[in-house]
Amino acid sequence: AIIDDLGAIVIIAFFYSGDLSLNYLILMLLTFILLLILNKFNVKKFLPYLFLGLLLWFFTHESGVHATIAGVLLASVIPHRKKEHDFSLLIKLEHMISPYVAYIIMPLFAFANAGVSLTGLSFSSLLMPVPLGILLGLFVGKQLGVFIFSYLSIKFGLASLPSRSNWISFYAVGVLTGIGFTMSLFVGNLAFVNNLEYMDGVKIGVLSGSLLSTIIGYLLLLIFSKNK
Repeated sequence: AIIDDLGAIVIIAFFYSGDLSLNYLILMLLTFILLLILNKFNVKKFLPYLFLGLLLWFFTHESGVHATIAGVLLASVIPHRKKEHDFSLLIKLEHMISPYVAYIIMPLFAFANAGVSLTGLSFSSLLMPVPLGILLGLFVGKQLGVFIFSYLSIKFGLASLPSRSNWISFYAVGVLTGIGFTMSLFVGNLAFVNNLEYMDGVKIGVLSGSLLSTIIGYLLLLIFSKNK
């Protein structure tokens, strides 16, 4: 799920950034270098990262690159040493902000972005180009992409099939990856920012594709579990 969201953010950076400003791009790069230096010297106080992170967000926003990238860059430099089992600033921050993300940020995002009018909605509405394309992308594209890539990785020895699992359960998990919400709606909003009439289609496609992926993935896992 994390890699999937990072992939979506990369797409946002390449396709939904505005006119680039060289001066702010240089400031953005210099700020990131300072953050790397803090990481290199294993600074464990969050305040310096927060201060530079705010500057990084501002410079990124003003540079024309989508400001979402600033969050990824900042997270990548927060210290987390495998040998330091007693302390990790990254894990500490994760636990600290988790309740706010789960109970404030995500509900606000859902409230602001997921509402869709069901007036006049029919099955034919799902066959319109925008909702149908998103539905197929989530339900068909995601499961095929995840399963085929994982299958090839296992067959070529780059990874191994999880213990106590088989290809049916593995495929079922691939189907479940079609459950999309935050980044799907976010990218949809960016893609049709100047075409507001398509926004309901985006939401219908995301919700229906996610629902279909949930039901089919769950049924596959349920059947597999009973036959095990």
